[in-house]
Amino acid sequence: MTDKSGPRPGGRSARVQAAVHQAVRELQREQGRDGLTVPAVAARAGVTPSTIYRRWGDLSQLLADVAVEQLQPEQAPPDTGSFYGDLLAWLEQYFDEMSSVPGRAMLRDVLGTPGHEGAGKCDGFTRQQIEAIRERAIGRGEQAAEAEQIITRVVAPLMYGVLFANQAPSAARMLALVREVEAARRAGAA
Repeated sequence: MTDKSGPRPGGRSARVQAAVHQAVRELQREQGRDGLTVPAVAARAGVTPSTIYRRWGDLSQLLADVAVEQLQPEQAPPDTGSFYGDLLAWLEQYFDEMSSVPGRAMLRDVLGTPGHEGAGKCDGFTRQQIEAIRERAIGRGEQAAEAEQIITRVVAPLMYGVLFANQAPSAARMLALVREVEAARRAGAA
């Protein structure tokens, strides 16, 4: 009996997705996001437009899917030797990427689609990175704030600035928020 649980890794579905994603990235580099159309992406990828519509529904869903793929971390968070050093290094790297012009465009693509699948995946990526930092710190015998506290008290206010104020957070702001989380953890509130 065959397993019908999903596409095979490396199967036709994976090849189509890779070709379409590559076509989107190439066309964005060449002509910008505003010039993208489903027929242009399909022609570049060597598939029919109906393949794209069937799989992604519309251009906004396709752009969100490509953005989610690009927002997925490619490596473990930096290891500086301490929990708060690791957290600050990761925050600086993360917000440098998110507040860049391409980063903001990807965030708009993910958040501009109906449903929460893309945003949920990005939330999962963020939580995985913070949990990796926490687990590494705990393995070194350090105390570490809970991931939810870091997301609520550090990541969320910084992301608000990126999304709505169009500003990259300063290192001083990141440090101040991290210190607040540490103070709350020490006081037993985190």
